[in-house]
Amino acid sequence: MPVKNAMLLLPPGNRDRIYGADAVAQVRQLANLTDCADLVGDLDALRPVLAETHLILTGWGMMTLDEAFLSAAPQLEAVFYGAGSVRYFVTEEFWRRDIALMSAWAANAVPVIEYTVAAVVFGLKRALQAAAMTREARTFRRPEGARGAYGARVGVIGVGMIGSGVLERLKSYDVETLCCDPHLADERAAELGARPADLDEIFGTCDVVSLHAPNIPATEQMIGGRHFELMKEGAAFINTARGRVVNEQEMVEALEEGRIFAFLDVTDPEPPAPDSPLYVLPNVFLTPHLAGAIGDEVRRNGICVLEELKRFLAGEPLRYRVTEDMMSWMA
Repeated sequence: MPVKNAMLLLPPGNRDRIYGADAVAQVRQLANLTDCADLVGDLDALRPVLAETHLILTGWGMMTLDEAFLSAAPQLEAVFYGAGSVRYFVTEEFWRRDIALMSAWAANAVPVIEYTVAAVVFGLKRALQAAAMTREARTFRRPEGARGAYGARVGVIGVGMIGSGVLERLKSYDVETLCCDPHLADERAAELGARPADLDEIFGTCDVVSLHAPNIPATEQMIGGRHFELMKEGAAFINTARGRVVNEQEMVEALEEGRIFAFLDVTDPEPPAPDSPLYVLPNVFLTPHLAGAIGDEVRRNGICVLEELKRFLAGEPLRYRVTEDMMSWMA
């Protein structure tokens, strides 16, 4: 079988973060690889290589796959994306072509799952409040009402790759889990050890609510003030999805009352405006969109791409192929 021509097409920094020298060396053993990291964004300079390219390996910073790009790549068979959401670079023109698309969304989900489970435990123990009280008092202090994990109820909204991973890990904890996802079959919920429930029940009865819904038109500002008003005093809200899924102003107003707590890794806009109350509210744990892969965690994405590349070249089905139909519910 003829050896395929492959192209690395992502900014140099992201190339090094996602793939690194080891993964690049392994790709070179599988295909004729041309590194075009320094040409990202310059379609004219890319044309001679694109004309002969069968496979593109990319990641954050990928060029838009529009008509002009695709016309320059008539032999393109597959795109391997070493990150999560592909929404920003796929187009209608792309979907009309018979080109396979793979995303390392499963690999990128792992650190988000880990972050979320940690936040669930910290929320149930009110660990952040205890740390603040201890720091201020200069002696050990514990917040009243911290119940811990045993017998607690945790709600998960959105049961895709991340939400299902969170539920799977929580099966080893002594907690009750509820879930809400219109695409989730009852049988799958049972496999994950969760009981399907609507948003009102989740917000009204859970000790921790974790949001993992995709950022699509149907979910824009899906969560608002009414939901936060339903939450029990001392309950915690976690958002590692996207800020736009929440009505941020109404969430801030609820948090300013001091009844509930929040772990926010995403906001809308991102980052928040300099005068946002989210920076100073004592019941908010705000992180700079770091739940996803950072540091060495990013290499997991490159390994995922490498494994998928091997499957593709062997004529095997891709495990993490993204199709047009999936865009209605994927992040």
